[in-house]
Amino acid sequence: MDWDLAQLRAFAAIVDHGTLDAAATALHLTPSAVSQRLKALEKSVGAVLLRRSRPAVPTQAGQPVLRLARQLAALTSDAGVVLPSTGSGLPEVRLAVNADSLATWTLPALAPVAHEVRITFLREDQDHTAELLRDGTAMAAITSQRLPVQGCTVEPLGAMRYRPVASAEFVARWFADGVSPSALAVAPVVVFDTRDLLQTDRLVEAGVPSDAPPVHTVPASTQFSEAVRHGYGWGMLPDLENRTWPGVDLAALPGSALRPFDVALFWQQWALHTESLDAVADAVRAGAVRSLRR
Repeated sequence: MDWDLAQLRAFAAIVDHGTLDAAATALHLTPSAVSQRLKALEKSVGAVLLRRSRPAVPTQAGQPVLRLARQLAALTSDAGVVLPSTGSGLPEVRLAVNADSLATWTLPALAPVAHEVRITFLREDQDHTAELLRDGTAMAAITSQRLPVQGCTVEPLGAMRYRPVASAEFVARWFADGVSPSALAVAPVVVFDTRDLLQTDRLVEAGVPSDAPPVHTVPASTQFSEAVRHGYGWGMLPDLENRTWPGVDLAALPGSALRPFDVALFWQQWALHTESLDAVADAVRAGAVRSLRR
């Protein structure tokens, strides 16, 4: 079928901005015009592409159409940069990345290309970043998913090592007799969010029910480590944070039931190549070589 760029642009804008009215404002169109373009696109495809919720989200049929819309936008954006008469700005790359990578190594890795590419970071747990590729929200992802999403390529980046840590005061209060399963069953633990399984999986490995200890939820990397430092609970922190607090390494304590854990990371991106996406990919690869375990 023949695709209409204006219709695809309207569809993507509704997803990006959450509502038809907000998309109309961003596109400098009337809501009626945006609605007509969406209806025409759905008629051409022969399927409903959006769930009319707040925010609007693509249906299963809409996901590949959204991905196409993103890819065409990326191609036209890159072309606009090399055609001075278009007056286009920097091309955009939408990158899904886990919070700990964003807080440690990806920002310095991508700094060299920040003057030539607009990077929109989409923060998501490493086990779920690939979902943003699948639904067309992201163009590339740093993910723990080793199997490529349809229409994408994948390559290993390395691994982030996480260690169970706590403040010295926390260790003295809760683990005075060692880090045993019985102590872990009652000692508070810090988690990032409901999708963060790093701590709960280590508890299960130690023979402790994951719902046994009290849980503090702190959904931000910097604040997560601060909560651990302040003694809210123990948590898994990446070695890349280079924390030097005395007495915080639970794994080093005699008889510890907890162990370090390596999270393997992979680079997935659209099989479609653009200069801006390739530049971001090269910068990520270089940063991974400098920062991650091989």
